[in-house]
Amino acid sequence: MTVIEGKWKVSILWTLALRPFRFGELRRTMPGLTEKVLASHLRALEDDGIVHRQDFDEVPPRVEYSLTERGLALNQALKPLGAWGRENVLGQRPPATLSTAPVV
Repeated sequence: MTVIEGKWKVSILWTLALRPFRFGELRRTMPGLTEKVLASHLRALEDDGIVHRQDFDEVPPRVEYSLTERGLALNQALKPLGAWGRENVLGQRPPATLSTAPVV
């Protein structure tokens, strides 16, 4: 649980699941997240082997953050929790699928 503790870590994980992000663009996707907290969370996630930080040898310097295999696996484990939150906290029902659709 310490890997995902903090208000923003799960949001960072779900955002990074989309594609690699640079620091500034990742920050802009999450209004209310400060640079200090984002840097701290990214550093902690990197230390835990969840996020990969890639430095490009360019001028100006460029750094991208992406999920490691371990981070992708963590996101898969968090999917049921997200579904539970959408249904029980946000009041959104999951879309009907063939296996759960009523038989007419």
